[in-house]
Amino acid sequence: MNDKPLAIMWFRQDLRVADNPALCAACDSNLPVVPIYILDDCNAGQHAMGAASRWWLHQSLSSLAGELDGKLQFFCGDARETLAKLCENLNVTDIFWNRCYEPWRRQRDTEIEEALEEAGINVVTSNGSLLFEPPAVTKVDDTPYKVFTPFYRASYLDQTAPPREPLRRSLPDSFAEAPHSRDLEALDLMPDQPWYQSIAASWTPGEAAAHERLDAFLEDGIDGYRDGRDRPDLDSVSRLSPRLHFGELSPNQVWHAAGQRSSVARLEKDVDHFRRELGWREFSYSLLYHWPDLPVANLQSKFDRFPWRKSSKDLARWQQGVTGYPMVDAGMRELWHTGYMHNRVRMIVGSFLVKNLLLHWHHGEAWFWDTLVDADLANNSASWQWIAGCGADAAPFFRIFNAVTQGRKFDPDGSYVRRYVPELAKLPTNTIHAPWEAPADVLKTAGVSLGDNYPAPIVDLKASRERALAAFKSLS
Repeated sequence: MNDKPLAIMWFRQDLRVADNPALCAACDSNLPVVPIYILDDCNAGQHAMGAASRWWLHQSLSSLAGELDGKLQFFCGDARETLAKLCENLNVTDIFWNRCYEPWRRQRDTEIEEALEEAGINVVTSNGSLLFEPPAVTKVDDTPYKVFTPFYRASYLDQTAPPREPLRRSLPDSFAEAPHSRDLEALDLMPDQPWYQSIAASWTPGEAAAHERLDAFLEDGIDGYRDGRDRPDLDSVSRLSPRLHFGELSPNQVWHAAGQRSSVARLEKDVDHFRRELGWREFSYSLLYHWPDLPVANLQSKFDRFPWRKSSKDLARWQQGVTGYPMVDAGMRELWHTGYMHNRVRMIVGSFLVKNLLLHWHHGEAWFWDTLVDADLANNSASWQWIAGCGADAAPFFRIFNAVTQGRKFDPDGSYVRRYVPELAKLPTNTIHAPWEAPADVLKTAGVSLGDNYPAPIVDLKASRERALAAFKSLS
C-alpha cells in the first residue's frame, strides 16, 4: 500500500472541471487526488446506457481526460468492488463525488458510503446535477408534487432563495495514480459498426464545446425562444440536453448565464420560458426520486388495464421512419442520423406511437433510450408517461397529436421534412405533410410514388384516433 494519504474524485454525470462541487471539495482537501471514472454496467442492469449515449460518453471522457492533464483513471465493473480494491491498494482517506438520482445508483451509492465510512474513510457527496434536490422541493405536508406549475413556483420562482451561483474552475495541485486502471478504449464504449458517423458529424462532446454551444444559443438563439422552440425547421432550441445529462455543463451555469443575457438584452419572456424548461428537467428528477418505478410502472394505475396492441411490424416501421406520415418519419430519421430529436417532434412521434398505433409507451422509451445522445432515465420515463397520459401532470389521453396538422403548423414551409425525408423534397408545400392528398400529376412531377419510394400511411388518422379513444373509454 502507498502510505501517502490520498483523495479519490469519482466522476460520474459531472464531466467538467468548472462548477463541480465535488471536485472543488477534493481540491480544497489539499491531498493528492486520484480522479477516476467507473463504467458500472453491473449495477445498472436494464438501465445500462444505450449505444448513442455510450458514443457520447467516450468522447466526453476523452475531453475531460485532457482537462485533467491525462490523469483521469478508468475502471469497469461493480463500483463497490472497484472502490474497495482502490482503498486496499492506496492510503485513501477521503472520497468525493456528486450525487446521482437514478434508483439503482442511489441504492448502490448508499451501500458504498456506509461501507467506506465503516472503514474510516471520509466520504463527501455534493449536489452537482440539479438546481434543487428532490427532498428540498415538497409540499407543506412534505409530500411530493405531481403537478409541474406548483412545483416550479415553490422553488424556482422564489427569488428569496435562487439557485446557487456557479463555483470556480478547479484542478488539483497534484495528482496520484491508481493500480490496475484501464485505457479509455478498454471500456469498449465505441460501437462496432460505423452507424455513429453521422451522429459524430452533428456533435462535439466535451466541456469546452458545451460552453461554446451555450454562448452561441444565448447570443443568437434565445431571442424568440418562447415561440420558436416549437419550430423544428428553425435553430431555436438550445440542444444542451446531452451536455446537461453528462454534466459538461451544470444547470446552475445555464440558469445564471441565461439570467445575465436577459438583463442585458431585455429578453425576459424568452429567458423565463427557457428557465421553465430547466424546471421541467428538475420535475422529472423529482418524479423519479419519489416514484423509483417511473421507468416501468404507470403512475396512474388504471392504465395497467389498457388494451395495448402488439405489432412488431408497426413498431419497426415507426422506428425506421417509414410510417407514411412525413412529420413522424422526419423525426424518427433525425433521431437515427443525429442521435437527437426536436422536442415538439418528440411529442408528435410519441403520440403517434401510443395513440395512433396503440403500442405501449415502453417500446418508445426503450428505443429512445438506445438512440438518443441525451437519453436520461428521469426525462425519458417522465416524458413517455406524459405523452401516454398515464404519468404525473400528464397530457390527457384524448389529446392526440394529428401528425398532419402539427406538421403544417410547426413546419409550415416543409423545410424540416425536406431535410430528413428527401424523397419528398420536390413536393409543393401544400401537400408535403399529406402526400396522399396530392394529385397524381403533382406526385409524378415530384418523383413520388406512394407505396414504392415512399410508403402509404400505415393507419388512417381519423380511424386510429377513434380506436384510441375507445380503448381509453374501456378503462372507465
